[in-house]
Amino acid sequence: MTHLWVRAEQRANEKRVGLTPEGAAALIKRGFAVTVEESPARAIPTDGYRAAGCAIAPEGAWPEAPLDAIIFGLKELPEDGTPLPHRHIMFGHAFKGQHSGRRLLERFRAGGGVLYDLEYLVDETGRRVAAFGYWAGYAGAAVSLMAWAAQADGGTCPPVATFDGRDALLSDLAARLAPLPALPSALVIGALGRVGTGASDLCEAMGVRVTKWDMAETAHGGPFPEVLAHEIFINCILARPGTPVFVPKSAVGAPRRLTVIGDVACDPDSDYNPVPVYDRATTWAAPVIRVHQAPPLDVMAIDNLPSLLPRESSEDFAGQLLASLQTLDTLDRGIWGRAAETFKTHMKDL
Repeated sequence: MTHLWVRAEQRANEKRVGLTPEGAAALIKRGFAVTVEESPARAIPTDGYRAAGCAIAPEGAWPEAPLDAIIFGLKELPEDGTPLPHRHIMFGHAFKGQHSGRRLLERFRAGGGVLYDLEYLVDETGRRVAAFGYWAGYAGAAVSLMAWAAQADGGTCPPVATFDGRDALLSDLAARLAPLPALPSALVIGALGRVGTGASDLCEAMGVRVTKWDMAETAHGGPFPEVLAHEIFINCILARPGTPVFVPKSAVGAPRRLTVIGDVACDPDSDYNPVPVYDRATTWAAPVIRVHQAPPLDVMAIDNLPSLLPRESSEDFAGQLLASLQTLDTLDRGIWGRAAETFKTHMKDL
């Protein structure tokens, strides 16, 4: 019997989950065993999973789960260096040159487990089967606008917190922008993708003028002076070999209108970071890094942006992923087989 174990997220401010109670009930109906850890922070209460027929385990109990259980979470595991003997479904952030990713893969090597990275679950055409991208872009653009509004008031972006839903977010943002005499212009790179679509939709909902770029506009590889001619730049392109540099270090002190960078892709420790003016992710408590004072240049690089809207983003993602979870009893082929091969390829490079 295939056993899926949904772990509680152990990262602060992370309330998302990749499986709804309705999805769990569908898996149980197909003969799966589903265990869900208790979590007071999760956007979807534990009682819904209990009513769906799931077994309920204590928060953080996954290291003691049966070895044949498949551990399913979203964000990173605690960095305690322990070997990982289980099969894990999660965003590992380990296959694009991230330095922390190497440590994670070494833990899998030590324990003999397998990582099925959610970013690399793809169909036969290479297209991802599920992504939080739209809500990452939507929330990332919102926080970037918050940062711009705070600059106009002489400060930096204050801490952010979870919103009850999209309408609450839009209302909050409108109140921040209302006292200002004009709205900024924004340039979104990756505008045709899910992340860029979310970022563009948020900007347009707030009346912000958006320049939308995608592969055609960036194919020449740079430089990109147009980026500096907008008040806000939102990067929605993942770092990978060959990704152009959109905002070089020299741009910080150059003449520019640009005062806020929203790096939604957020790969500051990647060797291919296209926005190399900062070196660490930002947080909910400190949403921006100020990399230049006069004129100001703030970088927003929160790496769990969809959790600002946890219920909507969880339901969207879980709906996309459910069909793939229903094939977990065929781990040796299809979507899961391709993900396992990707893992093995990167393990050889350790």
